[in-house]
Amino acid sequence: MINEIEEARDFMIKKGVKKPEIAIILGTGLGRLLDEIEIETSIPYTEIPHYPEATVSFHNGSLICGWLAGKKVLVMHGRFHFYEGYSLQQITFPVRVMKSLGIKTLLVSNACGAVNLDFKPASLMIIDDHINMLPGNPLIGNNESKLGPRFVDMSEPYDRLLIEKMQDIAHKNKIPINKGVYVAWTGPSLETRAEYRFIKTMGADVVGMSTVPEVIVARHMGMNVAAVSVITDSCDPDNLQPLNIDDILNNAAKAEKDLIVLFRELIRQI
Repeated sequence: MINEIEEARDFMIKKGVKKPEIAIILGTGLGRLLDEIEIETSIPYTEIPHYPEATVSFHNGSLICGWLAGKKVLVMHGRFHFYEGYSLQQITFPVRVMKSLGIKTLLVSNACGAVNLDFKPASLMIIDDHINMLPGNPLIGNNESKLGPRFVDMSEPYDRLLIEKMQDIAHKNKIPINKGVYVAWTGPSLETRAEYRFIKTMGADVVGMSTVPEVIVARHMGMNVAAVSVITDSCDPDNLQPLNIDDILNNAAKAEKDLIVLFRELIRQI
């Protein structure tokens, strides 16, 4: 794995990725942050050695390097999911390359459904903790000590100081903000009424199909992590409506302007 990480890293450097400080993973329907970035380099995933290929139609599939709020950032415009058929190790390979490039802070966004019905569509939730319901862990297998320890402490997967900064930014900019627990589900089928009841019982506020593997690997490599969920729909098992992808993307777009403010001002303070 280390050889593959170094090969991907060296390729990016040759393509112009120079000393990024902060990495960002953009979730479904959350690409307008790129409008805020002074882009220096854009690389399709298909060109990067050992990278998977984004197969979801509304995930772009490119790596962006440039300037945002005075900091050099590296942005994944499109991510990989377990339901696409990739292993958890493939899904998280880009995070390992980020660390190899010298990045210390990872910001993650995702689109999700709310089982906590106090959290409304087109709003944001800061992830304070998560539950891994994917069938495995990206750290299973032989541990490479150069990458991180065999057993990773997860008492604080999401950096408390970064959370406090985001809450303060939201307050100052009059952005309604929630804080809660994210659960990663396999997908790609949406959950049943019984599954939503189960998810709520286990203590989650929102459910999605990403984020947790990347966060586990980022913590394995000693990176600081902050993550925000964009709530696209309510998952009320007593009044469950058929999926409407257009509604989901529209709600993501409505909340995206607040997410952009949150990430931009957080990056300014890091």
